[in-house]
Amino acid sequence: MLIPIDTGMAPSGSPVNGTVRAGNMVFMAQVPRDPQTGEMVLGDMRVQARQVLSNFKRCIEAAGGSLKDIALITAYLIDGSDVSAMNEVYAQVMDQPYPCRATVVVKDLLYPGVRVEMIAWAVLGETGS
Repeated sequence: MLIPIDTGMAPSGSPVNGTVRAGNMVFMAQVPRDPQTGEMVLGDMRVQARQVLSNFKRCIEAAGGSLKDIALITAYLIDGSDVSAMNEVYAQVMDQPYPCRATVVVKDLLYPGVRVEMIAWAVLGETGS
């Protein structure tokens, strides 16, 4: 059974939940949205990646975990040249041992101006929190 997690973030206009729990697993999908206003945070990759990872932190903490519980992240970028900037921010926010990660370059993302979208899977009570 999926349990939506109340993260306190502004709701999406789409029929989705940004964070759900199933047993001890937490699934998150985030774009660079401001959690208070729901507006997209635009700017370069560093700005957007920092916002997405900040949103993950808020989501996983609302589910009772921490960033250390994230086992897998998939990052979708619209420009492969943004990988180094994303990696720079990622290394500042995420602690070692880093989660498994796949980075995929896509033609486009849903929201104009958005350069990155990420999904994450976390396992509570298993990876270090």
